[in-house]
Amino acid sequence: MRTPTSGRASVPGRTSTPGRASVPSRPSGSASSRPSGAGPAGSSGRGGRGGSARVPVSGAGNTYGTAKRKIQPKWGRIGLVAVIALALCAGLGLGGTWIYAKIVEGNLNRNDPFSALTGGRPPKTESGALNILLVGSDSRDPDAPTDKGGEWRTDTMIIMHIPSSQDRAYLISMPRDLHVYIPKEASAADCGTRKAKLNAAYAFGGLPLLVKTIECYSSVRMDHVMLIDFGGFKEVVDALGGVDMKIERTITSIHKPKRTFTKGTMHLSGEEALDYARQRKQFPDGDFARMRHQQQLLKAMLDKAASGGTLTNPSKLHGFLEAITGAVTVDQDFSLVDMALQFKGIRSEDLTFMTNPHLGSQMVNGESVVVSDREKAVALYEAVNKDTVKQWYEVNVSPPPSPKANN
Repeated sequence: MRTPTSGRASVPGRTSTPGRASVPSRPSGSASSRPSGAGPAGSSGRGGRGGSARVPVSGAGNTYGTAKRKIQPKWGRIGLVAVIALALCAGLGLGGTWIYAKIVEGNLNRNDPFSALTGGRPPKTESGALNILLVGSDSRDPDAPTDKGGEWRTDTMIIMHIPSSQDRAYLISMPRDLHVYIPKEASAADCGTRKAKLNAAYAFGGLPLLVKTIECYSSVRMDHVMLIDFGGFKEVVDALGGVDMKIERTITSIHKPKRTFTKGTMHLSGEEALDYARQRKQFPDGDFARMRHQQQLLKAMLDKAASGGTLTNPSKLHGFLEAITGAVTVDQDFSLVDMALQFKGIRSEDLTFMTNPHLGSQMVNGESVVVSDREKAVALYEAVNKDTVKQWYEVNVSPPPSPKANN
C-alpha cells in the first residue's frame, strides 16, 4: 500500500508522512478529529429530460462535463441501477444486449467530478474492490427554498463499497449534518481546518469539493460518483407499476395533498413513494428516518424490477431504463456495459445498508450537528480500504438511531 498523500487524515496502522493530520486522542463525544467532509453533489443548474440530474461541475468552469466513450472495467451503481445488469442479460441475446446497452449508456447524463482533484487524494488500496459515492438530490422537493432559483437539495450521501468478491454491496449512509472538515478547495493538497455540516461542501465548491471532502473524512478513494435525482424517481417507480413499502408508523404527510400512510405494507405510486421518502418531521429520529426510507425505496424498486416482469417485457424494460437515464448522472468513466457484465449476480438481498458511526446530535458552536464516532469510523473505513467490511460488519454493526422509529 502506498503512503497516503500529504494533508490527508491518517488511519491507525498506516505510516504517516510529515505534515499529515494524524488521529489525535479526543474526548468521547467530540467531533471526529480526522479531516472530514462532504456535501452532496449537485448544481445550481438543471437540465436534461424530465427531472434529469444534469449538473454543472463546480471547479471546472461551471460547464457541463462532455461525455467520453472511455470504457474501463470500473463500476458505479446504486441498488436501483443493479437491475440494469439483470435486464441487459435477460432475453436479448448477446448481440442485441450489447447494442441496446450502448444506446442506453449513450443516453446517460455525465459530469466530471474528478478533474479538479489534483492533489491529496488517498491511494487505491485494493484493485479488485470498488468504492462509489452516491449523492441524492431532489430537484422537486417541496421543502426546497423558493427564493433561490435552481438551488439543489443534496441531503443524501452514501459510500457504496463493492468487495473484490463482487458478490454483494455495502452502502454506508452519511448523515447530512455530520460535522466534518471541508477543504478550502477541491484541488487542495490538505483537508483544511474549517468544520461544517457535511452537506455544506457542495454549497462551498460543488461536486468536486464534495468528493474531496468525503475522501478526506474517510481516507477512502472514490472510483465513481453517481448523482441521483430523487425527484426524477417518480417516473421510475411508475414505470415499474408502483412499489410495495413497509410503513413504520401511521403518519400524515406534511405536503399537499396531506396523504395518510398507514403502518404496515402499502402499495405506492411514484408520487406516493417519493412523498413518504421525504417525510422526517413526524419521526423521532428526523433525518435518519428520511435516510432510512430512501434506502428502503431503492431496495423496493430493485425488488419490483426483478420480480414484476419488467426484465422480460421489452416495452416495460425500455420505459424503465429510459426513466433511469433521466434520473441519474454519472462520471465520465462509468461504463454501463462493464457494470452489467461484471455485477449481474447481485440482488437486493445482497445489499447491506448501514450508517456512518456517530455519537448522535450535539450542539457545537451554537448549531446542532451529528458528531462522528471517531474510533468506529476509523475502523470502518480501514476495513473498506482493506476489503474486510464483512468482518467489520459482523462485529460492529452500526447501532440504529435512537429512539427506534418502529416502536
